[in-house]
Amino acid sequence: MTTREAPTTAPVLHAKGLVKRYGNVTALNGADFELYPGEILAVIGDNGAGKSTLIKCISGAEIPDSGTIWLEGKEVLFKNPLEARAAGIEAVYQTLAVAPSLDIASNLFLGRERRRSGFAGSVLRMLDVGAMNDHARNRMTDLGIMTIQNMAQPVETLSGGQRQGVAVARAAAFESRVVIMDEPTAALGVKESARVLNLIRTLRDRGLPIILISHDMPHVFEVADRIHIQRLGRRGAIVTPESHTMSEAVAIMTGATQVDEHGAHDLP
Repeated sequence: MTTREAPTTAPVLHAKGLVKRYGNVTALNGADFELYPGEILAVIGDNGAGKSTLIKCISGAEIPDSGTIWLEGKEVLFKNPLEARAAGIEAVYQTLAVAPSLDIASNLFLGRERRRSGFAGSVLRMLDVGAMNDHARNRMTDLGIMTIQNMAQPVETLSGGQRQGVAVARAAAFESRVVIMDEPTAALGVKESARVLNLIRTLRDRGLPIILISHDMPHVFEVADRIHIQRLGRRGAIVTPESHTMSEAVAIMTGATQVDEHGAHDLP
């Protein structure tokens, strides 16, 4: 079994020594994290390993008690998800957080609506619906998910895979630096899961780094470039689909196999 060295380029997102406590419970205990340009980094871990808390600290949903986070070389401290979003960290959660009764374009521009130019926009505050529809159509086409022909179609009428596509398109549409995807295939069938995985690859191939949180090990090993294994509140190991098998990754995740954080065995 061989291991692969970490990329030599500087990470887009870097965290060092993150600690987060909830009363007497320590969810993160000196956790480290690196995401490199143009990669899919999967984050896996058993229940209670701290992977959700780690992602929440990175995305601004939680504030770490100590530790440091850097985004493109600059130290950051997000006090809420809006600050992280403004800095270019977008998250697509398992629940999708779409507005079902609104159409596709309205969902893509939710909270970022464009107004018409001149008096109609500045005084009457009228929205530029045509421009938003055109931009939404271009984004969906650009990502290869234009099985949807009508941008005015309510999101609640779409399939699960199409809804996931809308959520991903929204995350990637506004100069994102990082996209976090939380269990993106959990509620999808085989065909729709394959489409979402292809969409994740498309984003990666366009240079957008992806953090993929998933319990689906076959999906993780199908698309991930590197795999961050979270264990007992900190990084247990970094492995790759080439260096470790699924069963070996699970053994590290559960503590059955002892390794250093690079995935090499501590014991002979």
